[in-house]
Amino acid sequence: MSCLQVIAPGFFTTVQDLGRPGYAHLGVSACGAADPLSLRLGNMLLGNPQSAAALEMTMTGGTFRFPEGATFALTGFDSKLNGTPIAPWTTTVAHPHTELCVGRPQSGARGYLCIRGGIRVPLVLGSASTHFLSGLGGVNGRALQAGDLLPIGREPIASPKAALSRRLVISDNILRTTPGPQTSRFSDETQQTFYHSQYVVSKQVNRMGLRLQGPELRTLTDAGELSQGVSNGSIQVTNSGQPLILFVEQQTTGGYPLIANIISADLHKVGQLAPGNRVTFERVTIAEAVAFYRQQEAWIAAGDMFA
Repeated sequence: MSCLQVIAPGFFTTVQDLGRPGYAHLGVSACGAADPLSLRLGNMLLGNPQSAAALEMTMTGGTFRFPEGATFALTGFDSKLNGTPIAPWTTTVAHPHTELCVGRPQSGARGYLCIRGGIRVPLVLGSASTHFLSGLGGVNGRALQAGDLLPIGREPIASPKAALSRRLVISDNILRTTPGPQTSRFSDETQQTFYHSQYVVSKQVNRMGLRLQGPELRTLTDAGELSQGVSNGSIQVTNSGQPLILFVEQQTTGGYPLIANIISADLHKVGQLAPGNRVTFERVTIAEAVAFYRQQEAWIAAGDMFA
């Protein structure tokens, strides 16, 4: 079986797929790719199932070797194959013993190394995704290390495409939200502050959540909240008065009031946020959120973004 050899893993590289939904009642969040849209498009480019496992790289890439060769695509990162620059979002054939050196992202915080056939690691609760904080999935539940050998699955029947020629147009760092369960605990003035201010992503970010810095948000009363279920994209307001975006490895319950929830169609944007980035929030209705999601899924299903 073909494999991928890790020479240098980079800052924080893990195996990710589209996650393991359905286990929050057991205390296990869905996890999966921080930018699921990029992962899906990278896999589609190669003819893989959209959910095939790939390598998620954060802030910096790594160095990898293909002992038996492989066909791959890299999303969003500069890279060189045996010293020759490789354009992102293109299908590339690596001959046996060639070495891929992945640099920094062209934009955003994360990129994906997708390989035709996908990364084949044991599934945990039906998913290959690495839940780093609990040590589940991927390669022993951890980030990759030098010397790791990752098996590559069988090539799919579908043919690969040459390149991604047209990307989904998004508004830069504008996160659309629906009201949270405790929105009514915030005054109209505080809600206006939330939706008309810029917030800066702090250095306290990981796959569990992103702390933001900006105007303080205070509830109308100091009454505590009972712990309740929370999800990817929930926006908590902590005792500091600062918002916190819960992310793919979020805890499944929490007691801070939730002022808003980021819509599903915009969660991929959160995966590309880095410390120092500025974000703003826009309020939409549930009906609009559903429409945006359906629009995005229709764009993906059409599949006409490939050359």
